[in-house]
Amino acid sequence: MNIITIDATFIAKRNPLLNGVNPALCATLCRVVSKDMRHTNNKIQTPLLTVDIIIRYQDGIVLIERKNPPPGWALPGGFVDVGESLEKAAIREAKEETSLNVTLVEQFHAYSKPGRDPRFHTVTMVFIADGTGTLKGRDDARKAQVFTEATLPTPVAFDHGNILFDYFSYIKTGLRPQA
Repeated sequence: MNIITIDATFIAKRNPLLNGVNPALCATLCRVVSKDMRHTNNKIQTPLLTVDIIIRYQDGIVLIERKNPPPGWALPGGFVDVGESLEKAAIREAKEETSLNVTLVEQFHAYSKPGRDPRFHTVTMVFIADGTGTLKGRDDARKAQVFTEATLPTPVAFDHGNILFDYFSYIKTGLRPQA
């Protein structure tokens, strides 16, 4: 399993809440806080935070065909930037990859199973959103297209097949996925 490590000095310099805090003090705080976390020599090891968006558009949902590995179709989404809220990240990623403006309707579910992304451990918050505008794949998307449950493409990247199964079950039953 690949784990991204973050240096305590980096945290002290980049986190607005720690603006002006001595990096040595931050390193001490990291040691204290990380007793229950995986860590090595002041380096916090934690999953990366991502968002994925189920965009309802023209009687279906939007998927993107990925330009980069792993190949396949996926929900629009990506990494949350430092200082960015989950909601802002979801809106930004939707626009970057689909050209659509989205209105977030609800937080659907968080997915965190190690291995859900073959590159490294990620945790994603999935949002349901309504899209408006002209659909066009951009950024990390080779193309963007609308699908229904009956017309889903293959292959589907990451654990997005499971997310889509959960979403369509939720639409039919009103029951959210269970942890």
